[in-house]
Amino acid sequence: MAAIAKTLLLLLLTLLATISSTTALSGDPQPSVYDILEKFSLPRGLLPDSVKSYSLSPDDGSFVVELEKACYIQFDYLVYYETKITGKLNVGSITDLDGIQVKRFLFWFDVDEIRVDLPNSDNIYFTVGIINKKLDINQFETIHACKDNALASCAQSSNPISQLPTSVEEVEMLITE
Repeated sequence: MAAIAKTLLLLLLTLLATISSTTALSGDPQPSVYDILEKFSLPRGLLPDSVKSYSLSPDDGSFVVELEKACYIQFDYLVYYETKITGKLNVGSITDLDGIQVKRFLFWFDVDEIRVDLPNSDNIYFTVGIINKKLDINQFETIHACKDNALASCAQSSNPISQLPTSVEEVEMLITE
């Protein structure tokens, strides 16, 4: 009786080992969120380096991205990322976006949509309310480190917050952007 129990136990352990190794070999590793952005013709650097996890619905493209912490990145504009970012991913665009804000002058505005030209060009477009802003896509091609506060992000910017326009044309540009 003990020999049968040992044989069954050995058979069971062998079966479990075979199933787990087959699952490990057949299961493709989940691509990074940055790889997913590229598959949808979007630049990798739209999200900071602090992505903890993400989920993507294959049915409708809705997604949730979890960051380690809320943070800031200085692009042409200062951008704030909440710990949870949601939206709908399509080829060349992110719609119904929630969790990303941009600072313009003294105010923070929600970014509602991000899109690129198809075929790709040197531009990326951000929709903030009823305003569409075209920016150079190059600044979003590399993944940036998150900063804990806005002042640290501005200090490393090529356009620091303390730099004021020096000509009338620059002042007009600030007003009309």
